[in-house]
Amino acid sequence: MEPKKNSKANVGRNSSLYFAVGLALMLFLTNYAINYKTYDKEAIDIGKLDMEEELEEEIPITEQIQTPPPPPPPPAAPEVIEVVEDEEEVEETVIESTETSQEEEIVEVEEIEVEEVEEDVEVPFAVIENVPVFPGCENEKGNNAKKKCMSERIQRFVQRKFDTDLAGDLGLSGRQRIIVMFKIDKTGNIVGVRARAPHPKLKQEAESVVKSLPKMKPGMQRGKAVTVPYSLPILFQVQD
Repeated sequence: MEPKKNSKANVGRNSSLYFAVGLALMLFLTNYAINYKTYDKEAIDIGKLDMEEELEEEIPITEQIQTPPPPPPPPAAPEVIEVVEDEEEVEETVIESTETSQEEEIVEVEEIEVEEVEEDVEVPFAVIENVPVFPGCENEKGNNAKKKCMSERIQRFVQRKFDTDLAGDLGLSGRQRIIVMFKIDKTGNIVGVRARAPHPKLKQEAESVVKSLPKMKPGMQRGKAVTVPYSLPILFQVQD
């Protein structure tokens, strides 16, 4: 007699499905067991907040100081209007017309002469039309020749008058340089003498010598006498 088998009761038919479900379940339980953590409840203290104590706090009531109102302003005194009798007579100023009538004669005003003020014009020595003439240079021909003659005469005059031994007496040595600046005014006189020197005594000596230069014939520019500035270097060697 053959045994009867039901095709629906075959367990081996779904074995692979059961294996996959079981494997997934085991993996889930293993992962949960690995990541499971426990904490000590006594070590955790989250504190305790008592809201009732906060709500029961009493706020002190401060006393309000009432400022008294300012006193009312004093009543304004009634303004007294004093009536003054207008007895003083006021003289009125009458403005008369300045226009002249046809009958009045017009007086002619004489011409007023305006005096011209001559300006003190300065012309540099290098560009002057007619250079100042040093005494003894009158016979020189041409402006350049007179310039050269004037420079040579001034240098010889200063070399003869200047005390070169003064620098040695002052304890100076070597080459000494003094610059003297002066002007020859419109009358030919020496004015505005200034000097720069390494010692005040040398400065005083140079100014004194230049001031003793003789009077010259003034320089001319466009036919008029003008002031001519001049610069004179004085160089000498002090022997040790």
